[in-house]
Amino acid sequence: MANASLSKRTRAPSGRWFADVNREHGRRALRKILTNWQLYLFLLPTILYFLVFKYGPMYGIQIAFKDFVPTEGIWGSPWVGFEHFQRFFNSFQFGTLLRNTLVLSIYALVISFPLPIFLSLLMNQFPVVRYRRLVQTVIYAPTFISTVVLVGMINVFLSPRSGLINHLIVLLGGQPVQFMASPDWFPSIYVWSGVWQGTGFATIVYMAALASVDPALHEAAIMDGASKWGRIRYVDLPAIMPTIIILLILAVGNIMNVGFEKALLMQTPLNKPTSEIIQTYVYSLGLQRAQYSFSAAVGVFNSVVNLILLFMVNRFAKRVSDTSLW
Repeated sequence: MANASLSKRTRAPSGRWFADVNREHGRRALRKILTNWQLYLFLLPTILYFLVFKYGPMYGIQIAFKDFVPTEGIWGSPWVGFEHFQRFFNSFQFGTLLRNTLVLSIYALVISFPLPIFLSLLMNQFPVVRYRRLVQTVIYAPTFISTVVLVGMINVFLSPRSGLINHLIVLLGGQPVQFMASPDWFPSIYVWSGVWQGTGFATIVYMAALASVDPALHEAAIMDGASKWGRIRYVDLPAIMPTIIILLILAVGNIMNVGFEKALLMQTPLNKPTSEIIQTYVYSLGLQRAQYSFSAAVGVFNSVVNLILLFMVNRFAKRVSDTSLW
């Protein structure tokens, strides 16, 4: 009898038991939702936004695998599989487009990512709060300049006839430089103008992370004889390291998405060897030449590469540290 009762106790739970447990969990979750319905009501607009503008358009991804005919619609268009992807990979422009996109992305990542970290750590050590706020305002102001206005300013400053930069070059005994017509100058102009425009916003993000550091840590470090560099290295930098890792994961996961609007506005027939990137190529094919399926295939390839990079970098960050997106 004892063995029989023991076997009953150690017997695996039945499917009905699992169903009862799942039902109970569902009831608890429903009670929590009803209790905090105001919070879920605030989430509703965001959920609707993502459903309508993010997940809804995914229905059109199948255009990349079809020979899309507008009169036939998406369902009525013939299925061609990976034909458009093979056409893109075998085209003579594939290597150039991929190289230009990666050069701009990696160049911008190497320059623009560490600079806000350096500025935020430096400004956090300013003893005069008023001076710190002035510097924050000065570096943050370009963020409010639109891309169209920024490109217009670039054209004015770098004009070979009336531009300020070329006037300085002539005064120093040089010859005017056709900056916007030179393929060699395009990557540097693109990246450094983006650094000037976007560094302020990223700096504010790191400054907000530094504001959460307990002042007692700095006081203890000063009493132990730590210099400013020591306090930055052992107090400030570890405090913002999770923020740095998260932003780095997002930046690498978005490495194939170069700013389309800015690249298109800065593009000229003479600098196209370095300014033609995947986004501008998709625009010229999809909207200007009405090759919807081919341009959709190129866009899908771009997104898949970003997704793979995002997973790889997130996994690497999770392995070497305790911070990751998921």
